Amino acid sequence: MKQPLAYVHPAAKIAPGVVIDPFVTIDQNVEIGEGTRIGSNVTILEGTRIGKNCTIFPGAVVGAVPQDLKFRGEDTLAIIGDNTTLRECVTVNRGTAARGRTVVGSNTLIMAYSHVAHDCIVGDNVIISNATQLAGEVIVDDFAVIGGGSLVHQFCHIGSHVMLQGGALVNKDIPPYIKAAREPISYAGINSVGLRRRNFSSETIREIQEIYRYLYLSGLNISDAIERIEAELPATNERDEILQFVRNSKRGVVRGYM
Repeated sequence: MKQPLAYVHPAAKIAPGVVIDPFVTIDQNVEIGEGTRIGSNVTILEGTRIGKNCTIFPGAVVGAVPQDLKFRGEDTLAIIGDNTTLRECVTVNRGTAARGRTVVGSNTLIMAYSHVAHDCIVGDNVIISNATQLAGEVIVDDFAVIGGGSLVHQFCHIGSHVMLQGGALVNKDIPPYIKAAREPISYAGINSVGLRRRNFSSETIREIQEIYRYLYLSGLNISDAIERIEAELPATNERDEILQFVRNSKRGVVRGYM
């Protein structure tokens, strides 16, 4: 259902059951899945793909060209998954030649005034709180929770099930399952409350705690800690995920609190 005061380009693909409020602008080369609602004064620009049953609140802008001086008008996308909510004045830019797309996953909530820059990959079931700013090519894995007013440096990687304090300045990668806090941003224990809410067993939580004791509380450097973990702790999905994350970190992982 489209209000007469909204503009929808004739070439846009709008599924049945989409609600489009007044003063919305929808450009060409846009696809919107069924059951989605587009609030008033939302602008959806070329190259945007929005899934089913999403809610986009007034003032949001999705698919604007990247704020990257290297961008040369290449054909790129901004993709929003199913059941995702973008609150007031959220901005999601489309990708550049680097990745070709900016992706926000399914069942994700991005709160008001937050920005997702070009080529970011935001996973499923993520919560990004008010006024958070993700610079270009940031990765946020599934079930991460980012506190309000956080600033995340370009190319950083935030692991799954992370809890990041509000107002954080993130310039290093944050491994899975932990809380990150303080200034400079540091390891602050594992996210045990979040893990219990997601039905991780007490045994698994203890195993994750033990891994991070080696990484952050043993006095070992990262390389030696990884060797000890592989030699002394049993292989589990969680152990292997943490070790792969740390090994693949390009910016280096956050350190323990000093």
